[in-house]
Amino acid sequence: MHPSYFPYYTNYMANVLPTEKKIAIIGSLCEGSSIRSIERMTGLHRDTIMRLGVKVGQGCTQMMDASLRNLTCTRLEMDEIWGFIGKKEKHVKPSDDPTKGDVWRFCAIDADTKLVPAFKVGKRDKATANAFVSDVADRMKNRVQISTDGLKAYVDAVELAFGCDVDYAQIIKTYGHEEVSNNRRYSAPDFVSSEKRVVMGNPDQDLISTSYVERLNATTRVHMRRLTRLTLAFSKKLENFEAAVGLHFAYYNFVKRHNTLRCTPAMAAGVTPGFWTVAHLVDAA
Repeated sequence: MHPSYFPYYTNYMANVLPTEKKIAIIGSLCEGSSIRSIERMTGLHRDTIMRLGVKVGQGCTQMMDASLRNLTCTRLEMDEIWGFIGKKEKHVKPSDDPTKGDVWRFCAIDADTKLVPAFKVGKRDKATANAFVSDVADRMKNRVQISTDGLKAYVDAVELAFGCDVDYAQIIKTYGHEEVSNNRRYSAPDFVSSEKRVVMGNPDQDLISTSYVERLNATTRVHMRRLTRLTLAFSKKLENFEAAVGLHFAYYNFVKRHNTLRCTPAMAAGVTPGFWTVAHLVDAA
């Protein structure tokens, strides 16, 4: 059949896309549009969109790895949210690729500037927690106060990465029993209580909180289709998921204006002097 019968296969299928097309695609991905919706809007094949997203996402990760160094953060909050690669963990077979199944996105946020200095994708285990917290420690210039949830892996990871030069506490939240009625099937269980637990150092009790990072989780779910709750969108490859996370946080740090700060987190942290556009992001990647 003649290629003209396939409207999505256009002259833009070449490896080199016009700059305007690249900016339109990356901007749409950053704002939470799905691959197929961008395919319908631009006329480009979804594989081309995916390849561009992965390439720019990997470039953004490298750019942030180099630029987010020697930071003067004083109060960090850490958390993780769940996703999956290919299939959910309960459907994984012994013969499947070991990267298939549940995957977790770890990240930290500076409570003052709202900058995300580091993130990590992996299993919810000690190895991933150690690598993530160690990466955070390498980027800090001074002593910090850290708040996390009750994940036990954080305790050893923080001690291993920071030693005694840290003020660390966990906030343990208790929830009621989840209801299974139709009206509450997708609702979170009721919050019951929270306990602040000092792990090491001398953290300020009034500043022990994970509210900012939990709000960041909501922002991530809105802008990343792979992490939106009750969605059909998910990554089939781990590298695609990692690239999507890198693209999201580059957009969040350098492009997206924070309404409270009236600037981007990167500007508030002194990493960059001005606003970036999606075009700047594509060029930097």
